[in-house]
Amino acid sequence: MTKKEIGTDQLITQIIKGIEEVKGSDINILDLRDIENTVCNYFVICNGTSNTQVNAIVNSIQKTVSKALKDKPWHIEGSENAEWVLIDYVHVVVHVFQKHIREFYDIEGLWGDAKTTVIETNY
Repeated sequence: MTKKEIGTDQLITQIIKGIEEVKGSDINILDLRDIENTVCNYFVICNGTSNTQVNAIVNSIQKTVSKALKDKPWHIEGSENAEWVLIDYVHVVVHVFQKHIREFYDIEGLWGDAKTTVIETNY
């Protein structure tokens, strides 16, 4: 395993931890490495139930990643209306959706060739 892969695994672990901290749901990891012309290696996708929870998830991810890995996102989009917030960590892009917006855009369907890992939550 390369240093980059170890760093990416640690980043994904901290992102999941940040999501779970504020009870984000339906967490999926899409591995895009075997697909040509992708913008990153992984998508992490989850739901929040409201604008408030979506923002809480985004803040929790940033805090958790920053504290554990001293890493900041390269770019964040969508915080204003908090229906779909994208957090770009370069190799890993996090999508935090409200459920109806996630269903509408169906990212998992668009990236159907990706290997998907479903994260089970206990809440």
